[in-house]
Amino acid sequence: MAYKNLPSITECDSYLRRQNLAYGKSVREIVNSVLNQVRHEIYQNKTVSVSYNNTQILERVGAKVRIQSAGAQRVINATGVVVHTNLGRAPLSANLLAKVLPRMSSYSTLEYDLSTGKRGTRDSKVRKLLRSLSGAEDAMVVNNNAAAVFLMLKALTTGLPEDKTAEVIVSRGELVEIGGSFRIPDIMREAGVKLVEVGTTNRCRLSDYEQALTENTAALLKVHPSNYEIKGFTESVSVEKMAELAHSKGLFCFHDWGSGSFYRFKQRGLSEYATVKQELAADPDLLAFSGDKLLGGIQAGVLLGKAKNIQILRKHALYRALRLDKVTLALLEETLEVYLDLKRLPELVPTVGMLELTVEEIQKQVKIFLEKLKLPNKSALKCELHKTESRTGGGALPELPIESAALVLSHPEWSANDLQEWFRSQPVPVIVRVHEEQIWLDFRTILPHDSDELMSVMTRLI
Repeated sequence: MAYKNLPSITECDSYLRRQNLAYGKSVREIVNSVLNQVRHEIYQNKTVSVSYNNTQILERVGAKVRIQSAGAQRVINATGVVVHTNLGRAPLSANLLAKVLPRMSSYSTLEYDLSTGKRGTRDSKVRKLLRSLSGAEDAMVVNNNAAAVFLMLKALTTGLPEDKTAEVIVSRGELVEIGGSFRIPDIMREAGVKLVEVGTTNRCRLSDYEQALTENTAALLKVHPSNYEIKGFTESVSVEKMAELAHSKGLFCFHDWGSGSFYRFKQRGLSEYATVKQELAADPDLLAFSGDKLLGGIQAGVLLGKAKNIQILRKHALYRALRLDKVTLALLEETLEVYLDLKRLPELVPTVGMLELTVEEIQKQVKIFLEKLKLPNKSALKCELHKTESRTGGGALPELPIESAALVLSHPEWSANDLQEWFRSQPVPVIVRVHEEQIWLDFRTILPHDSDELMSVMTRLI
């Protein structure tokens, strides 16, 4: 194919417009990059007959524009990772959104007290819900868990002379790095405290904390290793033991739990994960965890603990910068309301519902899907039901396998990578897992309302 036969910019714009995609100057750089790539391929294969046609090139342009020009968009999660950080963590139920969003199109009582006609407190309802669900003396919320940890370190480690820096003791095996190269030592440094590491990577004892105490020690900090697990010759100190030591010395004990829930899971493995009440029973001064991990709600940082400590945090100047906006606050309130009726929780909080699915239920879903797909006998596409293992993801028991079922695909003319890219290029992208040169669609994380869209995608493939 000669260079002059490539589709023109005008042809590309017309195609993109017909596909209801962005076109014109806003995506010109993307269009040019695809056309230049085709020119390069033609040049590289100039001694070989390479087949290109106008339609194929336009489709490549459309796929590239769809991927690169879109902001956050709906995708189908077929990876089997329930709390998928890169895919927005916890999906919110349509029922919850239907309750909250109409309120946002009008004025609201965000900081207005109807009984007095005066200014109210924006988070009064969420505080009541959190106290009721957890049994904590008091509660507050900020915009994420990192903010919660930062605020408690910043606000509660003051009081030393100006020439002294407050020290916070952390086990070396708990100096975690979460997504985006965000590290606990960085948070502590920005909070103005000195990190004191104790123990070794795999073993830490109570005596290590005791020996590290100085006149500048302000707190002991327990950090949940949210995205890794150390196995074998290991030892760590419980929050209960740390709190006893801290309180005997007049110090704080903080617990960065990462991911928490008020619900006792029935799923094997997850059933052993503690509830909020159990974690608070260990008596940390403050417990911090995320609203969009196991809790299954919107992004937020939840802080629970002793009332006097919460009050100090609420009065700190940083709190205003870290507090929740009205939309996030309303979505969190509605999620917490559901936790008052645990029987309906799996139905109304998608994350909980997906985690509680049994392998038998998922296998049934795959079989029904295959029956509806009606794959032709002579189809080159091979589709089979296989057992597999899902993951909780999102900072809670990262290595815990959960028995699941998947639809496994292969095609003699498509490599696994080609198929993976094709699924990602669809109007509603499907994010799959590749294993042994096959595509795995884990049905644990395919939401009920995504099934019809996935059927449309699969129909285009066969």
